[in-house]
Amino acid sequence: MKFARLRTPSGARPVVVSGDEAYDLSGLLGDLTPKTMDLLDSAAVAAANGKLTAVDLTDAVFEAPVATTGAVIAIGMNYAAHAAESGSAPPSMPVMFLKTPNTLAAPDDPFVLPARSVKMDWEVELAMVIKKRAYQLTDDDDPLEYLAGFTIANDLSERTFQLEESGGQWSKGKCMPGSTPLGPWLVTPDDVDPGALRLRSFVNDEPRQDSSTADMIFDVATIVRHLSQYLALEPGDVVLTGTPEGVALSGRFPYLKPGDVVRIEIEGLGSQIQPMVAPEGAGAGSVA
Repeated sequence: MKFARLRTPSGARPVVVSGDEAYDLSGLLGDLTPKTMDLLDSAAVAAANGKLTAVDLTDAVFEAPVATTGAVIAIGMNYAAHAAESGSAPPSMPVMFLKTPNTLAAPDDPFVLPARSVKMDWEVELAMVIKKRAYQLTDDDDPLEYLAGFTIANDLSERTFQLEESGGQWSKGKCMPGSTPLGPWLVTPDDVDPGALRLRSFVNDEPRQDSSTADMIFDVATIVRHLSQYLALEPGDVVLTGTPEGVALSGRFPYLKPGDVVRIEIEGLGSQIQPMVAPEGAGAGSVA
């Protein structure tokens, strides 16, 4: 089952796709928020039973698939080849960093480069949205039962901020407003094999990343269970699972500049496109 939020003149409209049809969830849920994550199953049943109004998705413009979130939690160095191209050994346990909630953006919105940016990078990532509180899960708990679904994220990262001006933490390079485009779809766990999804990224239609979630060091169940030992994952929280090799940090590709267009996609979850935009007052060919 797939869920999404559509941009309309009167605000976001939540929808569910059942079979070949999309249905309006506004009257049933209001919106896809942390408070309604546990109602997605009932929404799916209502759609299957023909109790909702059909929606035409032609020319639809998508918002992020969750309206608000308390936390954006990310896992770093979760693909061995990406760790190697970053100059690091594969981690022995999941590496966690935080992004601020205002980094969430619609999947196809332009991204305004920071005024001082000279090393802006792309990162296609499988993301999870939490359905119910997960804290101190045991080996008997199934982490997938705590997930509302899977979606796509671009963990846009300014490497100067992240590595050279970090003070030892990565979040400075990860928290620019709009730097976590999310969506378009939120696909329920029963329709996704998170361990066998192809991830790809392109810049100006030139291939960059091309890998599979099968290459993750820590799978999604391990990540959820591990994080829950240290913090409570709450409904609506977004968890990013890491990116594969093929980023600009590798030295094989130039960093992003105004006018570049990033496209990322994950098998079964859709795709995103983000034009890179110069900061206000900067020339079209400059990032400063």
